[in-house]
Amino acid sequence: MTYTDGYVIPVPIANRQAYIDLATTMAALLKRCGALHVVETWGDDVPRGIQTDFYRAVGAQDGEAVVFSWIVWPSKAARDAGWAEATADPVMASGVQTLFDGKRMIFGGFDTIFDSAAA
Repeated sequence: MTYTDGYVIPVPIANRQAYIDLATTMAALLKRCGALHVVETWGDDVPRGIQTDFYRAVGAQDGEAVVFSWIVWPSKAARDAGWAEATADPVMASGVQTLFDGKRMIFGGFDTIFDSAAA
């Protein structure tokens, strides 16, 4: 089964196109480093909850959208090697922090336990 990195971040709405441009560049880099699939989604129908929600989880402020994204790797070993290669690439230092506050990013790696596409 595959291994997935997932993350949620608040991005200023004014930075939408710049974020798309950065995501396109990063996806190409990650695919060169072994990722199978990269998905970036921009919050469109994200309800506010009573106890918790995506906005609270990342401390989103007025004028920020929630971005929910994931990267699919062939395995955890491929992911570890891919991230090591990607973080050594100069593209990784290309202004990410100017588009969003990385301190409010939620991220993690996930072992695939079911995938309907693989069934």
